[in-house]
Amino acid sequence: MQLAGGLPGGLGPLELLIILGIVVVLFGATRLTDIGKGLGKGIREFRREMKDEDKPEEEAEKETEKETAATTRDDKNT
Repeated sequence: MQLAGGLPGGLGPLELLIILGIVVVLFGATRLTDIGKGLGKGIREFRREMKDEDKPEEEAEKETEKETAATTRDDKNT
């Protein structure tokens, strides 16, 4: 029987907090932010490529170059 608010497999809120605490101890807070940034960039790039699939090749390349330049500027500022 599953309790209210628990996830399938018996993972409840307390277990998730314990797992989160272990992950923070293992990787450190700064490393987790870097992992999150990398994951976010990967997801954005994947979505962009899925949208560009419908566009003509030339137009998609120009747009990708503009976004890459903007991302490079943002990375230099941080």
